[in-house]
Amino acid sequence: MKLIIFKGFFGILFLIMPGFISAQTFLEANPTAQKWADNTASKLSRKQKIAQLMVIRVSEMQNGNVVFFDKQLEKDILKYNIGAICLFQGTAVEQAKILNKLQQKAKTPLMVCIDGETGLGMRFSDVETFPYQLTIGATNQPKLAYAVGNAIAKQCLRAGIQVNYAPVVDINNNPENPIINVRSFGEDKKKVTLFGVQMMKGMQDFGVMACAKHFPGHGDVSVDSHLDLPVILKSKTQLDALELYPFKSMIKEGVGSMMVAHLYIPSIDTTKNQATSLSHKNVTDLLKQELRFKGLIFTDALEMKGVAKFYPQGKAVTQSLIAGNDMLCLPGDIKGSIKDVKRAIREGKLSWADIDAKVNKVLLAKYNLKLAQFTPIDTANITTDLNKDVNELKLKVYGQAITLLKHDTAIKLPLTKQKRIAYVGFGIASGNQLAKLLNVNVNADCFYLDYKAGQAKADSLLAQIGNNYDVVINGLHQYQKYPANNFGISNEALNLFNKLAKKPNSISFIFGNPYAIAKIVDARSLVACYEDDELMHQVVFDFLTGKLKPQGILPVSVSKEFSYGFGIAKR
Repeated sequence: MKLIIFKGFFGILFLIMPGFISAQTFLEANPTAQKWADNTASKLSRKQKIAQLMVIRVSEMQNGNVVFFDKQLEKDILKYNIGAICLFQGTAVEQAKILNKLQQKAKTPLMVCIDGETGLGMRFSDVETFPYQLTIGATNQPKLAYAVGNAIAKQCLRAGIQVNYAPVVDINNNPENPIINVRSFGEDKKKVTLFGVQMMKGMQDFGVMACAKHFPGHGDVSVDSHLDLPVILKSKTQLDALELYPFKSMIKEGVGSMMVAHLYIPSIDTTKNQATSLSHKNVTDLLKQELRFKGLIFTDALEMKGVAKFYPQGKAVTQSLIAGNDMLCLPGDIKGSIKDVKRAIREGKLSWADIDAKVNKVLLAKYNLKLAQFTPIDTANITTDLNKDVNELKLKVYGQAITLLKHDTAIKLPLTKQKRIAYVGFGIASGNQLAKLLNVNVNADCFYLDYKAGQAKADSLLAQIGNNYDVVINGLHQYQKYPANNFGISNEALNLFNKLAKKPNSISFIFGNPYAIAKIVDARSLVACYEDDELMHQVVFDFLTGKLKPQGILPVSVSKEFSYGFGIAKR
């Protein structure tokens, strides 16, 4: 069997990609589109024009339950004629029924948005998710980013959604990043750019507006902007060379919209506690003028602490518009925000011409997104339709993503029933899909140690394993997505995992964020799996039984031993 070790491999991808398909122009002002926009704008009051620039949430979680705001939204639509809504929690049928009702009430058609980086399943409770972007990055196959983008677009159109806040084109070069991390395609700027462009085109070629985020780059932070204002102390030259690199290409390739992050970057704007989303120097001077972006510009959610900590809701809305944004995500108090914007206009900080120009962009986008004529969403079979293509595509991604990092010659694959096999599942208290497959097909004995178990349970398990097995399979499961507190892995579990992983007859699988590999010491055979669901369990089982050969590479550096681009591919 031929082994190929990839290390730092990337450049060849540019040679094998087909020619890019031009992105659709969502703000095209052809005579028909402009006539519709002008006619629609002429019917709006000044208050309604401001409200056209707002994106209002449809639901949220409260005490573990989904709470819909459709009744209040109906009132807001009738009173203010708000411009857009953003879908969050709920089922597919619930969302479709609410959208149909709200669109029927709306004087001006609503732009419907979703934060669906992994598809509608990221928000809809009865829809499966697509893989994380980091998992797609591990495949080293840009065509899979396009395929996922295209499949997400089909979901969006089936569900009455026109704008998806994706892809994330932040470069995750900080392992301690508490908010981007697995949402990024990786740490290499060229890979992030190529995969981001392909996912964007996958969506836009099918008629859904993509949204590159989080401008000017949220990858190198250690603070979550949902909780506070992250600070990036890089020079403009450094930003140009790294953080801004993917955004420049996204603009060149025709991305329809951008989302601006809540960051404090003194090299862009020295104003104390001024988030980039509220900075004229960032949004207008940098994004619109220097980088010449002409598409729609969304703020990140204005309810986030990175802004709300320093600006009351109405003030944040006004400053966002002064900065140059077009669409205001989750502004909170609609009435108070409109009042504050009007005050800013009276004081000369904004003008009605500014508002009219933004409204024109929004209305042109609505026309080009085919919102001039409302077609109700057919709720029949919608959940089935939204799930139809997900698992098949996930299996393709997973099969290409799984990354072999070490393989001791003592581990002889494929597994057979003739071998004495133990499977130790860490982070779980009972059998998962991998345990079932191993037990049924190769008679594996299965053991479990969840992260609440104490030292006594860990010691007992170690004694049971002893030297009684030909192969010991370790699976690190159900740990946290982000790195705080050892990813939520208990010391007892981590110590036992490392003891077993050092055995020559042991092979270890890391089911989740690959940065956790830094916690694994001297494993003899090691595989990065990136995700922890039944389909990934099937892929791992197929690898262990000789039906699948690992092809993936690390999209990020996880330790001194395993750097970006490393992977042992079996042919």
